[in-house]
Amino acid sequence: MQQSIILVDDDRNILTSVSMALEAEGFYVRSFTDGSEALRSLASKPADMAILDIKMPRMDGMELLTRIRAQSAMPAIFLTSKDDEVDQVLGLRMGADDYITKPFSQRLLIERIRSILRRQELIKESQEKEQSTDVLSRGELSLDSDKHLCRWKDKDLTLTVTEFLILKSLVMRPGHVKTRDQLMDAAYGEHIYVDDRTIDSHIKRLRRKFKAADDDFNQIETLYGVGYRYKDA
Repeated sequence: MQQSIILVDDDRNILTSVSMALEAEGFYVRSFTDGSEALRSLASKPADMAILDIKMPRMDGMELLTRIRAQSAMPAIFLTSKDDEVDQVLGLRMGADDYITKPFSQRLLIERIRSILRRQELIKESQEKEQSTDVLSRGELSLDSDKHLCRWKDKDLTLTVTEFLILKSLVMRPGHVKTRDQLMDAAYGEHIYVDDRTIDSHIKRLRRKFKAADDDFNQIETLYGVGYRYKDA
């Protein structure tokens, strides 16, 4: 089945060139210069992924992602300017799965897209397995990979694909330290490079989501200079 992508950027040259590159790779692309139009399109016809420019007039990429996240955990990649480190970090904290800095290689963008969509497909495929084979419980935490569900105590948490995979990697071996490189491999695959700041931002967002459900949550520990671990129940 053809995978669909929503592409939003106020630069028509980028829309044209990226759309052509993605369509040549077999994707179905809907492109927009305005975030409001993209939201209306998503409301009537969901997509498999969103690629969003951060700096746009009227509705910027961050506001657009906030509105998307209110309804969907659809993967999203931000397009950012080379020197906008603040935007990159804020974007990841808001739930973007990745970011690419302009000017960018279209081949790199396609590889990042395929990596994220492959991870999502693996989660969907796991739904064909018996539910009991892939439910991970640690104390008050339950992770159901078949249904992509995370539950802490009596509350369900909505996690992106990247957040879910990072958390699962930590939870599978509680008490054991996972380096940032190991978490990168778990979330992105061995052939995709992202810097340490990306993993740190995903961890911060995970903690905020758990804290919103339970102010006493402190299961994810930082070992400075080493990595992260999930505390034994």
